[in-house]
Amino acid sequence: MGFIELGLPCPRNVNGITADPQPDWSFDQLLSEINSIEKKLNSNLDFPSPFTKNEPRDLKASKDKRGFVMRVPDYETDYADADSDSEADADNSLVASGRRFACDELYMSDDSEDDVSLGMQCHQLMDRTGLAEAAVYELMDEHRLNVTEAVRSKISNLETELIKENEKFVSLTTTIHKNRELQRERVRNLDLQYQRTLAEDLDNHLTVVQRDHEHISQLEERRIRDDMARAEAKRREKAIQEEKIRQERIKAEEEARLKSEKAERDKVAALEAEKKAAEEAAAKQASASDAAANAGKDSKESPGPSSSTFDVKKGTQQSAVKNIIRASQNALEVEKRRQQIYEELSTKINPLNQDYQSLGRTIGRLIRTISATIENIRTRAEEIMKLMSSPQYPQPISIKLFAEKIVSNCTNQRSPNAIFASSRVVVLVTSKIPLAMDILIAELNRVCIYTVPKHISYSKEAFGTRDDYFKAIGYKEVDGKLEGLDEYLERLSSYMKLYGALVQTEVGGCQNLHGMKEGWTWLARFLNTIPSNLFTAIALDSFLVMAGYGMYCRYRNQFEKLLSVIGRNFVDALQEGGGESRSAKVSKVKMSIRNYIESKQYKKEPEGLQLRDRLDSNELY
Repeated sequence: MGFIELGLPCPRNVNGITADPQPDWSFDQLLSEINSIEKKLNSNLDFPSPFTKNEPRDLKASKDKRGFVMRVPDYETDYADADSDSEADADNSLVASGRRFACDELYMSDDSEDDVSLGMQCHQLMDRTGLAEAAVYELMDEHRLNVTEAVRSKISNLETELIKENEKFVSLTTTIHKNRELQRERVRNLDLQYQRTLAEDLDNHLTVVQRDHEHISQLEERRIRDDMARAEAKRREKAIQEEKIRQERIKAEEEARLKSEKAERDKVAALEAEKKAAEEAAAKQASASDAAANAGKDSKESPGPSSSTFDVKKGTQQSAVKNIIRASQNALEVEKRRQQIYEELSTKINPLNQDYQSLGRTIGRLIRTISATIENIRTRAEEIMKLMSSPQYPQPISIKLFAEKIVSNCTNQRSPNAIFASSRVVVLVTSKIPLAMDILIAELNRVCIYTVPKHISYSKEAFGTRDDYFKAIGYKEVDGKLEGLDEYLERLSSYMKLYGALVQTEVGGCQNLHGMKEGWTWLARFLNTIPSNLFTAIALDSFLVMAGYGMYCRYRNQFEKLLSVIGRNFVDALQEGGGESRSAKVSKVKMSIRNYIESKQYKKEPEGLQLRDRLDSNELY
């Protein structure tokens, strides 16, 4: 419709329908063609018209002679501004008068007469269809627009509702997740609280159980200590009784010996009295020869000392010996008492006895196989005590052999582990047999005078030669020759290390009869009476290395004060001299003692003090 009013060319085909009729059609053919066009239009429309045609058109009976009126939509009026005013006036007059719609002035085809005649026929056809057809098309278009708008409105509403539903779904999902997390958090908190409560209850239960076990252990330990104390008291009482019996037996033997000697002297005196008158001349001659023999004997004797005491007969010689011995009076008295006990045991032993030699080899083998493990030490101590308590061998012999083997074996021990292990065996054995400790210390005093402590100075009046002096301070004679200085110092250090380890060793459930108290006494006597030289410095250094840690743990500040006295007085008093080798040894021991004090090595536990459950490898001693 708009194409005709705007003067634009009409399309020849619309939705598959040809717009130009055949020029030789009759009127009936035209009507049938229009009906077929309507059917095609109804079938091709996107939105079918709700109106249906019940009867075919009967244009012959129609009395309406008005012309065809074409309406142009408002949105197409803007295109009509380009038309001339004359064309607008002609259209208005055509609509008003109702005359036939003419397409004379429209461009319908390419300057062809057939096109003009065709346009006239179409115009006539449109005039005949009338206003009803236009109204139908207008209603169809309006209906289509209304349906489209309704569909769009429904789609928009559906989209809006869908968005709202999505938002609602997202909100509900978020709420569900939050509630789920809160529930999980509450479950975790409840589980954590339950675990804490369970752990607290378990801890309280274990604490109660541990307290009960500790209480039971304390009671058991107390009972064991009481039993051990009673057993120790019985052993001590038994030892005292045995010692008393032994002393009484010795006293009785001594009295018997004195009586027999007195009877012998009386008998000899009676015989001499009977023969006195007849043998005056012979007696005078015999007394003269005896005087000469005694004079020769006195001239040949020298004031050589033994290992612990000196046999000096002359008054001047006794005074000289007292001046060369440096020791406290109490130390000398204790040494003398121990030496008497040792000599009494020695008088009862026959070194040539086969049983004595066999027992010595057995004890020596047990001591040589001592190692720094708990089981080994316990086993060796039990085996040695079993030998000492055996009725096959007298106990004094076993004790003396035990002391000799312990002391002699320490010179072959280079590891602190072995020395401390031997000391533990000694403490275990002597706690059951107290006499063995006195014999062991007496043996140490015999082979090393610095364990007393005691020092002997050289005096030409008391010693005939230097060799006699060296024998007095502990040098050994091998094949008629005295050992060298290095060998002597090495043995001296071994003896002092054994003594220091013995002083420091503590074994649970056993009493050390020569413990830290005796070690402190030894150190005080040493610093008060012993001069500073190479021998005494070696002895002091070896003792501190082994016993310093235990003495520091026991006496703390007092021990540190003693160490400061050692560093200030004893070490500074060491004089380097007596040859290059001796000076080097003095410098070495001075440096060792100073380093021990300045670096505070006494605060560090010595190697071997604590035992192991087993040996990691074979140790060489």
